[in-house]
Amino acid sequence: MLRIYEKTPPVPPEEFVRVEWVSLKEYVADVLSSLKVPREHAEIVADVLVTADLMGIESHGVQRLRRYTVGIQVGSVNPKTEVNIVKETASTALVDGGSGLGQVIAYNAMKIAIEKAGKTGVSAVGVRNSHHFGIAGYYALQAVKRNMIGIVMTNSEALVSYTHTVGRNMGTNPIAVGFPTKNPPPVLFDAATSVVPIGKIEVYAKEGKKIPPGWALSPEGKIEEDPKEVLARKGSVLPLGGLGEDFGGHKGAGLALVVDVLCGVLTGANYGIFVKHTTDKERANVGHFMMVIDVDKISSLDFFLEKIEKYKEYIKSLRRISENAEVWIPGEKAWLTMETRKRIGIPVHKNILKEIKDEGEKLGVEFKVKILKETA
Repeated sequence: MLRIYEKTPPVPPEEFVRVEWVSLKEYVADVLSSLKVPREHAEIVADVLVTADLMGIESHGVQRLRRYTVGIQVGSVNPKTEVNIVKETASTALVDGGSGLGQVIAYNAMKIAIEKAGKTGVSAVGVRNSHHFGIAGYYALQAVKRNMIGIVMTNSEALVSYTHTVGRNMGTNPIAVGFPTKNPPPVLFDAATSVVPIGKIEVYAKEGKKIPPGWALSPEGKIEEDPKEVLARKGSVLPLGGLGEDFGGHKGAGLALVVDVLCGVLTGANYGIFVKHTTDKERANVGHFMMVIDVDKISSLDFFLEKIEKYKEYIKSLRRISENAEVWIPGEKAWLTMETRKRIGIPVHKNILKEIKDEGEKLGVEFKVKILKETA
């Protein structure tokens, strides 16, 4: 029997409603379609956003919908995304997204990478002129579904303070790596190179909660606990590892730099403070970088799948720090949360539900999201 589990339980439950995920995805696609986004593209974006909510990554879920609708309306985002290959070899490609929807660009770039890896064993695809693409793990899983290893990176607008600096000068620059497994869930590591993504601070602001000390700085370089102040005054997020070098903040900053070089410098996309936000009038020119490894071209697929199951068992059997501690495989929490929420519904904060409903009303889209429970 499937374990009922949510990595981000809705607290307090009375501030949330449970919604049916398929109808939520259809509604998001309807809203985007009303802005002349081709239906096929609208459904890709909707699937990425709702998948994030299913996985318990609410920072990148439907609460981000308005970011894309406003981006289209101000002219930053081209609603009719065109993906063009600028340069390619048998195993590599440089893709220009024409400032379209980042999800559509990344989805198609990964398709190119998968096709090339199937022929050559390993592929690398760089992307320029894109926008924010949601959760990086979504695209790594495209490769995993083909029994391949997927590696995905993206840079973002500057939101993070590089170690020993103040102000927003680096992106949250996430990295995702997905590995196929014989038994679900697949192994999926997906994390920003900052302590948290800015979307998590947005969620705390919308829910009226304080953020933990150590997540963000004020523009003056002081620890800030008010998420609304961080957003209103353009405070910055700290790199993975936190403030200074004592707990490895320089390592998080270094990883962010690596992602910026691969996604921004190598591809010709923007980097650092030059990457724009989706809702700015100037086009963002976000860069992505993807690699795919065809397991069967290096090892034997059957051998790999058997051995990774043994490796999962090894991790699970490690001595625990306490009786109550649980040892998790990367991606396991998200997978369990997704399977749970497909059955009992996605918890959406009432403030966020109102926001996406209002966004649809402004565009003449009927709100058809099925409410399963009025409290989570």
